[in-house]
Amino acid sequence: QVQLVESGGGSVQAGGSLRLSCTASGATESTYWMGWFRQTPGKEREGVAAISGAGKIRAADSFEGCLTASRDNAKNTLFLQMNNLKHEDTAVYYCAATRNRGGYYSMPPARFFDSWGQGTQVTVSA
Repeated sequence: QVQLVESGGGSVQAGGSLRLSCTASGATESTYWMGWFRQTPGKEREGVAAISGAGKIRAADSFEGCLTASRDNAKNTLFLQMNNLKHEDTAVYYCAATRNRGGYYSMPPARFFDSWGQGTQVTVSA
C-alpha cells in the first residue's frame, strides 16, 4: 500500500493563499488516481479534486474558493494550490490514492480510494 504524507496547511486570513503538498512513498507503481478531500467536524469527507495517472483532472463542483490540483509523477507528489480562500474552506485536507484504474468523468467518491494521508489543517479566518 502507498504511504501518503500531507504538508503545507496553516492559518490564513480570508483572501489568502496556501499550497498543499502530498508526497507518496512505498508501492507507488500501483498508484493511478490521486486526489484531495476535505472534512469538517460532523460532516462527510468531501471531494475536492483528483488526477489520474494519465493526467485527467476531475474537480468537484460544490466548494468555494479557487482550488487547483496538480501532480508531479516523477516526484510522486500531488499539490493543491488554494487561492482566494474563504472561511468555508476551513477543514482538514486529506490526500488519497488508489491503484484502481477505473475511469471517472467527475470527482471520484471517497470509497474509490484505499490509501489515505493523516491530513493537514487549513484554517481561514473571516
